[in-house]
Amino acid sequence: MPPKVKISKEDILQTAIELVRKGGEEAVNARAIAGALNCSTQPIFSNFASMEELQGGVLAYAHGVYLSFLKAESEKQEYPKYKAFGMAYIRFAKQEKELFKMLFMRDRSGEPLIETQDFSESVQMIMQANCVSKQTAERMHLEIWTCVHGIATMLATSFLNLEWELISNILTDVYQGLRAKHLKEN
Repeated sequence: MPPKVKISKEDILQTAIELVRKGGEEAVNARAIAGALNCSTQPIFSNFASMEELQGGVLAYAHGVYLSFLKAESEKQEYPKYKAFGMAYIRFAKQEKELFKMLFMRDRSGEPLIETQDFSESVQMIMQANCVSKQTAERMHLEIWTCVHGIATMLATSFLNLEWELISNILTDVYQGLRAKHLKEN
């Protein structure tokens, strides 16, 4: 009798991410994962206490994929770091449509608003670059991020297909316009 193949938590999460990429968040369930791994559902529930825990693991794994987009875009040094964050968010939406939808287009009512590292870092960059207060920097970031999210959503849903140069120009225009507005107010 051949030895049993041990299926790790990582195997399960990678498989779940592939299922999301192919069929959206709705495609992830214990049977689908087990089928893709060619096993029973037992290894899934040996690694995760519940489907809620598995779903949390899938969200965390997808967020890690997103963070790798941020890091890669920043390391290219094609744009200033703040702009690179926006371009990475948009690139993630275009290249990882279903992961983007799962992370950034799901119903979050009832979830606490958690300040993320990229949010905090973005606010700090705006404060330093423009000599503005934290409150003003947070407002500027929210206004800019709203534009970035709109572009990303249009790409993730295939509503529009914009060229990268145009996206870059739009982000510059929005940033410069908001910068001028907020510096004039201070």
